[in-house]
Amino acid sequence: MRKPNALAFVASLAFAAGVLSLVTAVASSAHAAGPPPQPNAAQLRLGLAKLGVVGSVLYVAAHPDDENTALLAYLANGALLRTGYLSITRGDGGQNLIGSEQGPELGLIRTQELLAARRIDGAQQFFTRARDFGFSKSPDETLKIWDKEAVLTDVVAVIRRFRPDVIITRFSPEPADTHGHHTASARLAVEAFRAAADAAFHPEQLTNGVTPWQARRLLWNRSTFLAKPGEDFSHYDKLDAGGFNPLLGASYGEIAAESRSMHKSQGFGVARGRGPIVEYFSTLAEAPGVGHAPIFGGIDFTWSRVPGAAALRAAVEAVNRDFVDAAPYRSVPQLFAIAAALDGVGDAHWRAVKKKEVHELIAGCAGLFADVTAPDYRAVAGGEVELTATAVDRAPLAVTWKAVRFPDASSVAVDRALAAPAGSVAVPVDIKRKVMLPATLPATTPYWLAAAPEPGVYGVPDARDIGQPEDEPPLQAELTFDIGGRPLVLSRAVAYKWTDPVAGERYRPFEITPLVSVMPDSKVLMFPERQKTPQALAVRLVAGAPGVKGVVQPEAPEGWLVEPASAPFELATKGAEAELIFHVRRAPASAAKPGGEKPGGEKPGGEKSAASLPPVPAILRVVAQVGQARFTKGVVHIEHAHIPVQTWLADAEVRLVPVALATAGKRIGYIPGPGDDVAASLRRVGYDVTLLNDEALRAGPAALARFDAIVVGVRAFNTNERLTAAHPTLMKYVENGGTLVAQYNTNSRLGPLTAPIGPYPFEISHDRVTDEAAPVAFTDLKHPALTTPNKITGLDFEGWIQERGLYFAGTWDPKYQTVFTMHDFGEKPLAGSLLWARHGKGTFVYTGLAFFRELPAGVPGAYRLFANLLAGGRASRDR
Repeated sequence: MRKPNALAFVASLAFAAGVLSLVTAVASSAHAAGPPPQPNAAQLRLGLAKLGVVGSVLYVAAHPDDENTALLAYLANGALLRTGYLSITRGDGGQNLIGSEQGPELGLIRTQELLAARRIDGAQQFFTRARDFGFSKSPDETLKIWDKEAVLTDVVAVIRRFRPDVIITRFSPEPADTHGHHTASARLAVEAFRAAADAAFHPEQLTNGVTPWQARRLLWNRSTFLAKPGEDFSHYDKLDAGGFNPLLGASYGEIAAESRSMHKSQGFGVARGRGPIVEYFSTLAEAPGVGHAPIFGGIDFTWSRVPGAAALRAAVEAVNRDFVDAAPYRSVPQLFAIAAALDGVGDAHWRAVKKKEVHELIAGCAGLFADVTAPDYRAVAGGEVELTATAVDRAPLAVTWKAVRFPDASSVAVDRALAAPAGSVAVPVDIKRKVMLPATLPATTPYWLAAAPEPGVYGVPDARDIGQPEDEPPLQAELTFDIGGRPLVLSRAVAYKWTDPVAGERYRPFEITPLVSVMPDSKVLMFPERQKTPQALAVRLVAGAPGVKGVVQPEAPEGWLVEPASAPFELATKGAEAELIFHVRRAPASAAKPGGEKPGGEKPGGEKSAASLPPVPAILRVVAQVGQARFTKGVVHIEHAHIPVQTWLADAEVRLVPVALATAGKRIGYIPGPGDDVAASLRRVGYDVTLLNDEALRAGPAALARFDAIVVGVRAFNTNERLTAAHPTLMKYVENGGTLVAQYNTNSRLGPLTAPIGPYPFEISHDRVTDEAAPVAFTDLKHPALTTPNKITGLDFEGWIQERGLYFAGTWDPKYQTVFTMHDFGEKPLAGSLLWARHGKGTFVYTGLAFFRELPAGVPGAYRLFANLLAGGRASRDR
């Protein structure tokens, strides 16, 4: 959703009457974890050199982390090409190693990790609307789920706006032993290579200066990571991207490592590379009339390609020749002259691109710092906020701060000289003003999450947003300066700045907050059949302004009761919080059997009978009524040290899920894994869960005997090396009669799993079932995993989300029993989703089934099956 702001016109100001509008990357102020950048002399030298390079390259792949950061770093900082990375998805279907965020929240984290990576390697970032749905084995399946036409349209839109000379895919468009998303991303690039040049393809994109665009060449950047031993690479074109940049004091491999290591939610920290990095390329397509040549051969990346640019080329060569590292300000007059010369360039696209580069260089060479901050990170639409505009110039130039235009369009004359007297240090100048925010400003939330998504793509009502990594800042200000008689305008996003006692100065984006945030403490409430007491629901309220009062009214769906029916609240100050407690229960008339099956409701082999009764979940919406206004969303903040604070609005809705659930033993010890919300899910159905730390595991098996079962979280053995030392203790716990359930771990070249997990050997594979509705066959209907204490039927595998499971066991000791087979369409049945073994008096279970997704989502059958695993063959104690 395109968010209006009072200075939205800034980005489209005409460069008329000699006025220069510097619209620096607004993200560098408000969205980056720091103040507006202050380039050093080496970075300025690179920027000046880049003025003479007129070429663009777009790299295309499927996910965050798929990009070749070494190549991006080389292209942006070595070849000095305008470089972009188009990630088809935001990675929201993956796993999370740094927190419990999943789905849209994980997509927000990975978006910002990509932007952090681009700030290091110098490329730009783009996306399509495609939703990441985990792993796909087929590009055809991928394109069907994504809605190929919609995503292809987005890729074309990015190409037409960015206008790359060369497009590079990370993956081959031909079938290969890789992720279906990967192959699909390459196929989209191949089709978009031609479609972007076809004026008949989505002509509605051809407005505001956007024209059809034919890239010169389409390349496949062949990765050596998946190469077979001894594979011949001699027929590929080669480029060494591992050079050293003396201005930056780093090789492109070192820059690439820093960039890639920003993918922290995926655990992709890598070592710095200081040697050669040979990249391999195959040409997939070329534009008509372009002679065949390797990689960039035959493509002119100089001003010679642009008519009428001869004088400009000479001026660029002169400013590069005359630049003085210790006195960058001396280049300012030449840069102003280059900006004027750009007005005579006929290519509107390159004129705009290079104007922006020149303006950033003017501010950098002039040593000009400008910033606009607020005393708080939030305000409500229609409210008042005091802003502070700050400017200081550290160069011996005649710089005068002329005026500030604040977000309410009010202008304040400043007329202050910023140059310091000889022999002294420049002093920052602050201008403060209280402004009223437009009442029409929408509350802050990412544009792709503002509307309900479609199955394969996010809803984006405004086509201008497509491709953009994030929203425009809601508030911007214009600062006008005079430098040696020449006007310069800087645009700055309003940000909140504070001092952290450990991290020091910090920035975060300014946000528009709702008058009241409404946040239920749980997105799912589970209602076990035998639990007669109502479930408590806490609703947290946060005031966006002082003096907010109203009534909270949960809107109960048919067949459910909420007590009390409403509750008043009053929040005296901005940021004040209150918690209201409601109790939710099923209405007596709707007490039909929930979930599971009626006697005789499932025939052998899993065939359903007419008597089957699936669970009936319902949605409860929580509404805060303030006067005539209804508030139905809660503000969610995502905070990790390596990215700026992220904000989105989540619906204040709770899924009410009845489930016929029996349990055997309530006391559960839980060893957390990364991104693991299973422990909280177990508490929702009455388990007493204790998180086990290293000290608890060191206490020995006797101390663990109090638990009816112990659960090991996802990827715990991958991320907690101390579990290896605890393995004998855990096995002794099982031998003494305990039940241990180990959820999936990975085993790969990047993260080999060398330590044992169970009492007997088994090997974890890459086997998975990606279709959440894939058929499941039971191999032993009498096995305790299927009978005790819940009878598991085909109905229990209905309603699963995203996938059946991943990282199944591939081989195992004969002492392990298997319970299911399942498979994706056209593949052989896989039996390794669940291994069950008796060890001494107890039970060990390894499972790759995706309980880490299903339980937080409130899938009834997943709870029933997991309860059986926790029981370890014991009969129910709760009947």
